Amino acid sequence: MPSSHHYYVPTLAALFLAEWVVLAIDPLHRNDWVLENMLLFLVVPILALTYQQFPFSKVSYTLLFIFGCLHVVGAHYTYAEVPYDSWWNSLTGRSLNELLGWKRNNFDRFVHFSYGLFLAYPIREVYLRIAGVRGFWGYALPLSFIMSTSMIFELVEWGAATIFGGDLGMAYLGTQGDVWDAHKDMALASIGAFITMISTATVNLYLQRDFAREWADSLRVKRPTPLGEQEIWRLWKLRRK
Repeated sequence: MPSSHHYYVPTLAALFLAEWVVLAIDPLHRNDWVLENMLLFLVVPILALTYQQFPFSKVSYTLLFIFGCLHVVGAHYTYAEVPYDSWWNSLTGRSLNELLGWKRNNFDRFVHFSYGLFLAYPIREVYLRIAGVRGFWGYALPLSFIMSTSMIFELVEWGAATIFGGDLGMAYLGTQGDVWDAHKDMALASIGAFITMISTATVNLYLQRDFAREWADSLRVKRPTPLGEQEIWRLWKLRRK
């Protein structure tokens, strides 16, 4: 465990727990709050249990912390009803929605964008340190992961809204009458992840002397023999021996 983690990570955990506890008190819709927190009930224990064996970098923990804080706010109010416009109005005396020309509550859009922006880098750490990917794949696979999980989440939202129906289903789905809501959410998450991977690649291009060689090597054919039916036949013959 890096010594720099000894205070930093517990501090982030304590701050996040404090926010979660405060916002767990009297949420706008308790049933929706429970549904929204299912993600945290799954991910937080995994991070805690793997902390000793697989500590993320402080950069990744910070990004996870920021996204978690945003998610907790959305769970408290529901994503379609976070009063960010009222907060902005009280600070500046102007409506943020009017300033930007928005016709809807866009907190959900912001969090979907943040999902890609903040989580692509921790996912990249997993791919590099566990799967051992290098070069091009160290950037393409995190982007693909964010895109695919965004699609899965939209399907989960649709399924939950269908099962629960009524006000709970609509609160959880949060489309606000936009028939293209799921498509826009997936696109924003993908854009966020793309920005993070491009930024990471730019930094590595500047700092990493073998960047071009590693990138080229990652795209080199390592096994010229085709797989598919040839590999099935080879395995079949080995099994018969």
